[in-house]
Amino acid sequence: MILWLYLFLIIFINGFEAGGYQASIYSIKQTYDLSITEMGLFASVELFATMLAPILLGSWADRTKKTKCLLILLGIQIVFSLTIFLSNISAIFIACIFFLGLTTSALQFIAIATLAESYPASGKKKIGFMTSMYALGALLAPLFVDFYLSRGVSWRMIFLMLTVGSVIAFAGVFACRNRNFENAIGQVDEINEGNEGFVIAGVLLLCVVMCIYVGFENGFAYFVDALFIKELNSPYGNYALSIFWAVMIPSRVLVGIFSKHARKILIAAVITIPVVTTIIAMMSEGSIVMALCIPLGFASGAIYPSVLTTLMRFSGDKKATATAMITTATGIGGAAFTALSGVLAGIYENHLSGNFAIRATMVTLAAFFLLSIEAVLALKKIGKVKEAK
Repeated sequence: MILWLYLFLIIFINGFEAGGYQASIYSIKQTYDLSITEMGLFASVELFATMLAPILLGSWADRTKKTKCLLILLGIQIVFSLTIFLSNISAIFIACIFFLGLTTSALQFIAIATLAESYPASGKKKIGFMTSMYALGALLAPLFVDFYLSRGVSWRMIFLMLTVGSVIAFAGVFACRNRNFENAIGQVDEINEGNEGFVIAGVLLLCVVMCIYVGFENGFAYFVDALFIKELNSPYGNYALSIFWAVMIPSRVLVGIFSKHARKILIAAVITIPVVTTIIAMMSEGSIVMALCIPLGFASGAIYPSVLTTLMRFSGDKKATATAMITTATGIGGAAFTALSGVLAGIYENHLSGNFAIRATMVTLAAFFLLSIEAVLALKKIGKVKEAK
């Protein structure tokens, strides 16, 4: 049995759940009669939980056999995703989506740490391909959601698919749990090449980058359908979201291939995103905005694998802890920026003339990338200091 295949599946499932939930949020808004501000707060519940999981479980994952951790979390995920599918009670939905945020977050950083430890010789390339699985899942989910919603099927179907995928992943990890994997002896240990030990400053700077990136990504993804419907008078928001995720796949694969240039790729990405977002805000044609989702998604896709690849240099022998810190930052960014998106959209809606509230919100979120640029430039300075010592 090939463990990496099931680790890839776990990341794919996470992307599928995230993309499916993002594509369903407008339907969920209608089901529970939410305002646009409440929609942002509603979406942030799961993202808040993604912040807590690494804080609570990062150290546990470093001390415990990682395949055992994965099996426990997959079992919990199966229970709560199935409960959402079967229940019509809003309070149960909120509670279950919170726990799904915990499990998907923990599964993500533990799966990445498992890959790094199990495949030291080929891990960096696999990280690029692995993160592309998240994008692939997030790409397919909106198309799947659009397909069944147009046929009158409930948005809850996405959680049945999450249950099925989690069962398959559980069976695969269980079958592989006691096997030995790649040995770096006689090969280049790519994961630990240039490793400086655990460098807290480097990890924290990368956390800043991921916090802002995931915050922007979620703000964009959760509100893009509303943008197309309310401001662009177009029904193709879910297709734009799929394009956004689709171009992340080749982007992340290329980062895996050119992993030695991860920091340069990272600086290019954090500059491109605010530039393209500003151009999007100036457009009023849905077709043009859809086309601009291509460079926006390509730049966005490069950030995650570039951060993880760079992280290996600063993580030492605490890969699960370092990856957990990154995942905590993504949860903070996702929860805070998604909630902020709803609040800003409500404010702009009341104070700006014309249908410009959501576009103004996206530009505001993109402005935070100025901090990301500073953080990536500071990483180079840390590297120089370490080399001088």
